[in-house]
Amino acid sequence: MTPTQQQEFDAGLGLDVVFPTPGQIMRQRMTTHKGFIIGGIMVLTVFLVAVFAPYIAGHDPYHQDLSNRMIPPIWSEQGNWDHPLGTDNMGRDYLSRLVYGSRISLLIGFSCTAIAAVIGISLGLIAGYFGGMADYIVSFIITIRLALPAVLVAVAVVALIGGSMQVVILVLGCLIWDRFAVILRATTQQIRSMDYVQAAKAAGCSVAWIMTREIMPNLLNSIVIVSTLEIGRAILLEAALSFLGMGVQPPTPSWGLMIAEGKDAMLFDPYLVTIPGVALFFLVLGMNLFGDGLRDVTSPEGRS
Repeated sequence: MTPTQQQEFDAGLGLDVVFPTPGQIMRQRMTTHKGFIIGGIMVLTVFLVAVFAPYIAGHDPYHQDLSNRMIPPIWSEQGNWDHPLGTDNMGRDYLSRLVYGSRISLLIGFSCTAIAAVIGISLGLIAGYFGGMADYIVSFIITIRLALPAVLVAVAVVALIGGSMQVVILVLGCLIWDRFAVILRATTQQIRSMDYVQAAKAAGCSVAWIMTREIMPNLLNSIVIVSTLEIGRAILLEAALSFLGMGVQPPTPSWGLMIAEGKDAMLFDPYLVTIPGVALFFLVLGMNLFGDGLRDVTSPEGRS
């Protein structure tokens, strides 16, 4: 018997039962869900590092000093505290580039997801609400998108246009909208048959009013959850493109670019690849844990 069923049973026996409010239930789920808490702390840590980057980084991430090139981290015998994580092959402070690289990753992740959300939400709403031919056309577009591997398409397009941060954001934003469209299409199909939507139609409300005032508020939960997962996906795709030399261009401090620049010396100075790789893993893992936990704590059945 679930806690809710137990409370209803006690209430039927005439016992004095205090039912928790939805806000209390939500707070209880958040404080007891380990994945949500750990993921939130990880994402918050990277966010704070990005915000306070000028105060954390001790050097200019773009400053080159060939006399101090390839200084190892402090845990090595030759390391020093002036460059705690060492320097790269151009003498740039690795800690400073790592800290400022968090800004690039978060900027690209949120920007790509915003573009993808606009495209996916629009298509999902149209297909789910109108159905018929509109649903057929949107489903056909989604099928075409799913048939094209995002990485290969992104590499081909960026290779033709040229790599830059703006191009990467635009290309990735136009490639990762499929999950928004699929989920919101299915959810909208369920919501459009609800009594309050039918009542709004009977009252003569316009389609725009029904979509924005009746349907969209019930889709916000799904949108937020999908967004958290797509941010991690966009960050990984950007790192892959930068690693291949088709994403963010030097000397911009990108984690994927830092891995690409350090791969040639990986056997002798593994920190050049390990440090940005761990940072990338930390952020993407945090985003996925947070998104998965958010889905659990906001679901009606309260999965744990």
